[in-house]
Order: sequence, then structure tokens, then C-alpha cells
Amino acid sequence: MLFSSNIFIFLFLPVVLTGYFLLPKVCRNVFLLVMSLVFYAWGEPQFVFAMMGSIVFNFFMAILVDRARDSKVLSRIALAVCLAGNIGLLGVFKYMGFITDNMIRFGFDVPYIGFALPIGISFFTFQAMSYAIDVYRGDAAVQKKPHNVGLYISIFPALIAGPIIRYKDFEPYIYGRTIDFEMFSEGVRRFILGLSKKVLLANNMALIADQAFSMPDIERSIIYAWLGAVAYTFQIFFDFSGYSDMAIGLGKMFGFKFLENFNLPYISKSISEFWRRWHISLGRWFRDYVYFSLGGSRVDSKGRLIFNLFITWLLTGVWHGAAWNFIAWGLMYFVLITFEKL
Repeated sequence: MLFSSNIFIFLFLPVVLTGYFLLPKVCRNVFLLVMSLVFYAWGEPQFVFAMMGSIVFNFFMAILVDRARDSKVLSRIALAVCLAGNIGLLGVFKYMGFITDNMIRFGFDVPYIGFALPIGISFFTFQAMSYAIDVYRGDAAVQKKPHNVGLYISIFPALIAGPIIRYKDFEPYIYGRTIDFEMFSEGVRRFILGLSKKVLLANNMALIADQAFSMPDIERSIIYAWLGAVAYTFQIFFDFSGYSDMAIGLGKMFGFKFLENFNLPYISKSISEFWRRWHISLGRWFRDYVYFSLGGSRVDSKGRLIFNLFITWLLTGVWHGAAWNFIAWGLMYFVLITFEKL
């Protein structure tokens, strides 16, 4: 179910809003969780079990991480098991086909194993890992109620295309949300803005880009090739930022304040600045949980700095897709940003 679809705008959203505001506050988290699972199961009902399994797994693993806090070794082991489980879930669905296909290409006698990709799995898996890491670091309290963990991992406004919400930013809204007419109105305005970006701009830019890229090379003029490239540049921006606007707007309608995900990225003066403005939530996730964990830029040698950047951008490329071109894309940004850093 897409935010721009008629079924969402004219059926799902009105039903959820009506039920949410009619119910007492004590029931609203459970109601949003149930409706988020319905939203996820609408198009691919079989994959909702993977999400539910992720919720249960992370709920209990975070409790183990918290209870092992007195022992640094045990807490690290519990966290490592939790992260391995989440990465394993993501790996099976998103990367198993890529791995086995390349093993076959290199001559290994293994069968091809591939699975259909559950929508949004990269987003909700990263949110699940954020919960466990924040509990391990003491940045957030462990949850005693599984439906609150489920709400955080599955909340439908951020489920399809983000923004990726860090648990420590989400935690305050679990226990109490205040919403007034002004905030709700701002949410509606922001949703309409994002919907307009998606339907009026991104979809029409896509028509130009698809036509330009689908033409045989011999028939495509230089000017038309550039027109297709520029159209695609705006298509991906208006599509992605439009979904982020809709997610932020929906969050405000229910009392959540999600962080911004785009901030005029095409006016950036450097690659580093671009990544502070483009898909901000993903950049912050890799910065806080990968780059800083490796030591960031506060290291003793340039070699270690380069290593930290290499790992961060390699993983960023892998996160975007299971293909060599995504790995090359991540390594391209590693080279450019390393050049800027040095």
C-alpha cells in the first residue's frame, strides 16, 4: 500500500485517524501497532511474519542486553547475537541471491537461493538494531512491553522509505504525545506537499527519464541523453523527499515529530555537505552506529581514518542494494569523501 494510492488516502488513513482519536490514550499505541501490521500485510501478507519475528526477537534480546549490563563481556555477547540475528534476517532476504549467484559465477557447485524482498526490510531492520544498541549504550531504557517495541519497529509512516528513526529519538513519544490543531494541520500540509512532489513532479519526471533511458543508444541524441539524466536527478529527489515529507506529515498527525530527511541537497558545495543534506537519517545512522563506533575521525593516523571511512561507505553501498554497482557506488563516495577529508 503506497501513500499516494487511493486505498491509503480514502480508506486506510481516515479509518486509522478516526480510530486513533476515538480511543483512549492508553489504547493508542496498541491500535497503531495493529494498523501498522495491517498496512504492511496489505500487499505481501506472508512477510508480516518476518516483521513480527523481528519484533519478538529484538524485544527479548534487548532485555538480555540490559540484564547483562553488569558484565561487559556478557552484554557485548548479547548485543552481538542481537545484531547477528538482525543482519541475518536482512542477509537472507536481501543478499542470499546475490551471494549464491556470485558463488556460481566463480565456479562453486552450489544451488541458487533467492527470496522475494519484503518491502521496507532495510528500514525496519536498522530501526531494530538502533533499539538494541541504544539500550546497550544506556541511551534509552529497555522496554518491558512488547507492543511498544513493535510500534517503534513497524510504525507505518516510516515503514516504506524512512526516515530511519533512532530509538532514543522515538522513546519520548511512546509514553506521551501531545497534539493540537496546529500540529495536526501542519501534518496535513506536509503530507499534501509530499504527495504533490511524488505525483505531480516525480512521476512526470520519471516519464521523461524512462523514455530517454529505454531508447536504443544509436537513436538517443546527446541533448536527449542529458535531458534524461537531469529528469532522473529530479525524479529521485522528488520521489524520495516526497515520501519523507508524507511520512513526517503523517507522524505529526499522530503526535510524532520525526527528524528531517532532506535539506536542499542539490545546493551542496561538496560531497560531504551533500551527505549532510541527502537522506539525513541514513547518514546519521551510519555515523552514530558505525563510523563513531570505529573511532570516527578522532584517530591517531590517517590510515585508520581511511579504514573507518572505507568500512562505513562500503556498508552504505551494500545497504542500498545487493549488486556490484551498489558496492562500486559506495566505494566511489568513499574515494571522494576521503579526498575531501585529507
